[in-house]
Amino acid sequence: MTREEVLEKFRAIFEERTGINEFKEEDKFIDDLGLDSLGIMDVVAGIEEEFDISVPDEDIGKLTTVKSAIEYILEKVK
Repeated sequence: MTREEVLEKFRAIFEERTGINEFKEEDKFIDDLGLDSLGIMDVVAGIEEEFDISVPDEDIGKLTTVKSAIEYILEKVK
């Protein structure tokens, strides 16, 4: 799966789960996009469903920006 494919799927998940459809890869989920912990958990649940991966609780803290989430997904779907 290419980075572009992952980004496209992530964008759809993110918009569906948060209602936010415009963001940059460097945006931080909390500081820039205004998500709270429940919002992040909802996005993580969408990522797990869409990409058929499991995100352990200890890894959720690593997902702080759009870019970190995309890179995490790419690592898991190899």
